[in-house]
This record gives sequence, C-alpha cells and structure tokens, in this order.
Amino acid sequence: MTDPGLEMELGGSREGGGSGDLFSKFDPLIEQRRALLAKGVTDPFNLVMERVESPAVAICNGRRTILLGTYNYMGMTFDPDVVAAGKKALDEFGSGTTGSRVLNGTYVGHREVEQALRDFYAMDHAMVFSTGYQANLGIISTIAGKDDYIILDIDSHASIYDGCALGNAQVIPFRHNDVDALEKRLRRVPEGAGKLVILEGVYSMLGDVAPLREMVAVSKAAGAMVLVDEAHSMGFIGPNGRGVAEDQGVIDDVDFIIGTFSKSVGTVGGFCVSNHPKFEIMRLVCRPYVFTASLPPSVVATAATSIRKLTGSSAKRAHLWENSKRLHAGLKQLGFTLGTDQPQSAIIAVIMPDLETGAAMWEALLKEGLYVNLARPPATPSGMTLLRCSLCAEHSEEQVGEILGMFAAAGRSTGCI
Repeated sequence: MTDPGLEMELGGSREGGGSGDLFSKFDPLIEQRRALLAKGVTDPFNLVMERVESPAVAICNGRRTILLGTYNYMGMTFDPDVVAAGKKALDEFGSGTTGSRVLNGTYVGHREVEQALRDFYAMDHAMVFSTGYQANLGIISTIAGKDDYIILDIDSHASIYDGCALGNAQVIPFRHNDVDALEKRLRRVPEGAGKLVILEGVYSMLGDVAPLREMVAVSKAAGAMVLVDEAHSMGFIGPNGRGVAEDQGVIDDVDFIIGTFSKSVGTVGGFCVSNHPKFEIMRLVCRPYVFTASLPPSVVATAATSIRKLTGSSAKRAHLWENSKRLHAGLKQLGFTLGTDQPQSAIIAVIMPDLETGAAMWEALLKEGLYVNLARPPATPSGMTLLRCSLCAEHSEEQVGEILGMFAAAGRSTGCI
C-alpha cells in the first residue's frame, strides 16, 4: 500500500494522478515538426524502403531511388559470400541465441567473428557487442568511473556522451579537432587521476578526419589512455582498411578502437579491439555486454565473412575514393557549400541555411530519385542543418553523374543554388 504522506510529498493524489506532463519538455520539437509537416513536406525521418535491390538502389515511394545515405561504404550487404554465410548459419543454428554472452549466448560464430577482428586489426583482444552504440556505452562506462576524467572532442557521437554519463566520469570537452585545446584540457586534470581521451577517426556529420597523429602524441605525453571510434573509417581508410589511426601511423599507440558492423561490414553489431593485457576482464564487468542478449548466429556469420573479405578490398577502397573526389568536386562546382574544403572520407556534407530549406531540398532530391540524410540539431554541430551524403563502393561512375544531375535540378528548384 502506498504511504499517503509520500503521496502528498510527491504532489500526487489518488484521484488526479499528478498534473505534470513528462512529455512537455518535447513541446518545442513537437511544434517544430508539426509546422514543418503542415507545409506539405514529406516526413524526412520516416522514409520507408519498399524493396532494396542493391547496396546502391532501392524502391522508395514506388520509384527507383539511388541510395546516398546508408553508410554502406563498402557495399557488403549483398555480397554473395556474406549472404550465403548468413543463410547457412540460420539453417544450422536457428534465428537467435536467447541469451547473454556470459550465459548461453556464445556460439562458435561469436568466437569466429572476434578472431576475424583480431586478425583484421592485428590485435590481441576483440569483444563484440549487439550494436556499435552499446560498444561505446559499455567500454567507456566500464573503464572510466566517477573518479576518472574523460577528455573528448565536443562533436563526439551521442553514444560516446551516453557512455560517459553511464560511468559518471568527469567530462572535459575540447574544441573540435583542436590539438592545442586538447593539450590545455589535459593540463586541467588533477595529478594522478585516471585519464581517457576519446577521439573519432571520421566525424559522421561533416565527414572530416581527426588529426590523430598529433592528438595521440599529446595524450600519451600527458599519461592518458586513448580510445578512437573508427565507425566511419573502418574498411575504407588506411592501407588495410583499419581506419584513420592506421592511415596516420598511430594504431599501435591507441589503447582501444571501437567500431561497428553497421557501416562497412554491412550488418549490425559493435566491437572493441585492444592490446591491453587485462582487457578480457571486460567480459565480466561490462554491464551492456553482460546483461544483453548476444547477436544472432546469422549476423555474426555475415560479419565474420565480410571482415575477412575487407582485408583484400584495396580495389574497392580506391574506387570509393574516386567516387568521393568526383562527387565533392561536382557539388562544389554547382555552388553548394560543403562541410570540408577537400574530400576527407566517404561522407560529404552539404550545408543548408536552415531546417525548412534543408527539408525542401531533401524532398526535391527524393522526387528526383535520390535519398540522402537530413541532419539537424542536436546531431549536428553549432545548430547546423545539412544533407549528409555517404558514398558506397558499389556506386558506379554513371550513378555519381546521375547524382550530380539530381542535385543540380533540386538545387535550382528550391533556390539553393
């Protein structure tokens, strides 16, 4: 039975049930969305793909649509070997594990995908999570607690911030990609305190690359451990596709690399690789790993097959770079404002003046037969609205030409160019 005194103290009553609406905090966003849709704009955050024909093409709203917003960087989702591995595992092991990795949720496929990651990165340890979000949530919250300090780029992904909050560490942000700002923040940390610097290889909104060589050197000089999220660079950047840390020659100096299977690998899941000698204890102390059901056997089978194929995908990496250079140059020539002066990754951000214009441009592109991502605050930095284009190694040279033609037509019809 509820204590009447407690009920009064909390401001509730049996009859009224309380007057506060816990959803009222969302009212400004609800109104912004209502006003946008009232103008007749298609909801840019509720697109339905009726059929997916390839990594580069789908049927959306009954028409052929080129996909330029899927993060399917290496085009592995329809790779015949990857698909065959998933079907075989589904037949042999069923649809799911119904258990945590520390109970009944470790199948032979989970060991195989972790071995594939160890081989891919040439590292001693690999730990797989159910999503990339959970990988950041779990690793960060477990290794950095309330008496530790996390120094991170202010434009870090939401999963990084949420990992910091879950671990209750002291968080010190620094200006985006600013080496001097990182060094100054490191000096603020009390002597002897645990320090973790968190960086990303490629930042997903603007597609810009971190100066990891300098940042890792500064961090190590200050006695900090370093975690790099390579979600948007794995498979594509670096001689072997290991990411920006490899490309800039500091992969051996990084303590933890976080990644995901939902980008270049082409399925779903997350991981952490490390050479730390005590890393295996994470399997017993990391709550988002211990208390979550493991990935289905078909998913880890596709991931392991994809990762092993990515090792020898230098030709696909080269083609993707050519796609990125051509699209970036073409959009710049058309008069669009881009997130970077030069192409730095497979992500090209087209900056919009405001949300309304961005939504109109997004819809105009969709009507032309092109899908991109509309990104808005708080996901974007500094209140920015942008159209995020993520290229795929399976986009043909002809498709990149089509894409530029669609941007030209949509830009003129909306007054963006």
